[in-house]
Amino acid sequence: MKEAQEKEVKRLLLVDDDPNLILLVKDYLEFRGYKVTTAENGRIAWELLQQEIPDLMICDVMMPEIDGYALVHQIRRDARLSWLPVIFLSAKGQVHDRVKGLHIGADVYMVKPFEPEELVAQVESSLKQTARLLQSNHRVLETERKLDVPDAVELTPTELKVVSLVAQGMGNREIAAQLEVSQRTIESHVSNMLSKTGLHNRTELARWAIETRRAI
Repeated sequence: MKEAQEKEVKRLLLVDDDPNLILLVKDYLEFRGYKVTTAENGRIAWELLQQEIPDLMICDVMMPEIDGYALVHQIRRDARLSWLPVIFLSAKGQVHDRVKGLHIGADVYMVKPFEPEELVAQVESSLKQTARLLQSNHRVLETERKLDVPDAVELTPTELKVVSLVAQGMGNREIAAQLEVSQRTIESHVSNMLSKTGLHNRTELARWAIETRRAI
């Protein structure tokens, strides 16, 4: 019980101009533990998105004022919202309709009528996929922030030339040819710089050189 209470409640935005569908789907999703906000068309949905960003949006395609296609197009062009997972609900079930919806930017295209259990499964799948992507991006950012190099690192003039070329994306063979030395010599210089800095690979070495302006 305590675990269920501590679990974060996911917020969904349900957009559809059919009040009966809104009522049924909202009740079902809330019964499954989601917090659901509703909108009757794309214009109202867009206004709600400016106030609060949900974890996922479920959206009809054919609606007055702003339809689902236009709404998702706006979302994908907005830096704040572009990551938002979207499930399209539509009575239009032809292949070209589904393809258009996915090309516009929907993550899932479901055809009405649908089974509520399938909708819940798609919601859960989309939320999990988004969480994995966000976690992966977070790990990348965390890794990029952790270049723990002593301030007193001193490189020789030759090492400065080598690390500058490494930062330009050149391989050891290319650097050796440009500096007119053996590839083994370049490998030795790179190894020495990794030892001095405590970094793990050429990518980190290149980034450190750029960040500390040692790459010229």
